[in-house]
Amino acid sequence: EIDRVIGLSTGADDYMVKPFSPRELVARVRALLRRSLRQGGQHQVNRTQHFIVDVDQRTASRQMKSQEVEILDLTTLEFNLLTTFVSNPGRVWNRTQLIDKLWGDNFFGDERVVDTHVARLRKKIEPDPANPTFIKTVVGVGYKFEDPLVA
Repeated sequence: EIDRVIGLSTGADDYMVKPFSPRELVARVRALLRRSLRQGGQHQVNRTQHFIVDVDQRTASRQMKSQEVEILDLTTLEFNLLTTFVSNPGRVWNRTQLIDKLWGDNFFGDERVVDTHVARLRKKIEPDPANPTFIKTVVGVGYKFEDPLVA
């Protein structure tokens, strides 16, 4: 049971235990596809000055001063966190809101886990994670995403 809880709370969409029926696997895949198609079938891409997040393809890339595009190697949870931030630039998210958005009712644990995931994401997207440019901490509230113009 604990493996299922951990799997779901770290970003898994579903969990199956062995042995499993191939029919059940197909049914679960179809259910996931139905859920994704309910979003209107539109190709959802979020863009900012430095980031492109393709929700359907589950890819994220960063473009910096050199105009070189770098594909980001993100975990599912990091991808979902970046998508949340990029799709709502300037919005301040508190830990509870991020937990509800990323884990939903499947969350079990301390809300400070959000800080850990934000720190890991910063290491992958920030030029200097110790002095973040994109994911800012709003003291006493939470986090917000900014993509400032670079001179």
